[in-house]
Amino acid sequence: MSSEPAPVSPEPAPAPGLNPPGAPAIEPVPLTLDEVKDDPELSNFISAADRVMEGLGYTEHGFRHANLTGRISYNVMTRVGFDEHMANLACVAGYLHDVGNMISRESHGQTGGLLVYHALRERASAADLALVVAAVANHEEDNGAAVSPVSAAVILADKSDVHRSRVRKSGQIEFDIHDRVNFAAEQSFLRVDSTAKTVTLELTIDTEISQVMEYFEIFLGRMQMCRKAAQVLDCRFRLTINGAQLA
Repeated sequence: MSSEPAPVSPEPAPAPGLNPPGAPAIEPVPLTLDEVKDDPELSNFISAADRVMEGLGYTEHGFRHANLTGRISYNVMTRVGFDEHMANLACVAGYLHDVGNMISRESHGQTGGLLVYHALRERASAADLALVVAAVANHEEDNGAAVSPVSAAVILADKSDVHRSRVRKSGQIEFDIHDRVNFAAEQSFLRVDSTAKTVTLELTIDTEISQVMEYFEIFLGRMQMCRKAAQVLDCRFRLTINGAQLA
């Protein structure tokens, strides 16, 4: 019988993102837009998503829309009284809300939520990541809802981006109502009045290009979603087109 000691199995390596046994806990750094924008993987996701949308004939869903949605989400949160941390979470969710389009337009909110979870799971606390993922997954009117203030801010920011700069082929506006309505929108602004507790989407539309009725024809579901999102933020949603209050 051998007197040599039995071999000892080596300690398993810690899983990625976990602290080694006995090591002090490391708090995740709070998410910010600048940090997320510097991530090459997420940047590739946004570029790929916009290429898919272009191939399908949809309006621009790239960095312009991502940045604008993120910034508006941040502004909505700060103006209704949330702190910097929560506003930054809304900003990140707004910036990333459409990445799921790189897989498919259908259910892109849910697939986007999964993509964002895997990209950020080692860089955000569970509580923060849950808010961001839920906001990404619930921003579309077909199968989403304003499930939190962060989610509500993203919905309002996303749906307020109606503008001619999103149209890829202005020569085709007579054939596509979505392109026509977006191309007719000369200005769009989401105004938050914290005193009156209102969130107002202000649009200037060239009615020679598209009649106001066409806007309601394709965007009624979005406006209903905005109304519910504003309620989550303890506000009322209003819509004005060419200076006239319509909702």
